[in-house]
Amino acid sequence: METPKSIFSAVLLFIIVFFIVVCCRPREEKIEMVEVEGKASYYARWFEGRKTASGEVFENQELTAAHRSLPFDTEVEVINPENGKSVSVRINDRGPYRRGRIIDLSRAAARELGMLDSGIIDVIIRYPKWIKEEEKNN
Repeated sequence: METPKSIFSAVLLFIIVFFIVVCCRPREEKIEMVEVEGKASYYARWFEGRKTASGEVFENQELTAAHRSLPFDTEVEVINPENGKSVSVRINDRGPYRRGRIIDLSRAAARELGMLDSGIIDVIIRYPKWIKEEEKNN
């Protein structure tokens, strides 16, 4: 026959395991791709070697960009709808601060999009947004 102490221990263990399983399970999250249209420009050469808002040293040969609000290290796809070219960049700076522009690109990214001659072009930017399942249902 089991003692009350061992029954109590078994029940307590069951309750602890139950709460760990129920309370600590990963939250349901989904990725939604956001698309925004606007104008893009690229950094002037004299920014080379300066610190970005993230603390990194800016290098024009890297595929990086500035955005006003996206978290640093967010991967963003930038599409030039005029020629169909696209490039994936990593956000490591803040900006652009010119009205009507949505992203500032490194020179390497601008080259990939074929915009070095024009300087400013219309683009579509596409990036992931994590949505908690509870938010989506509300």
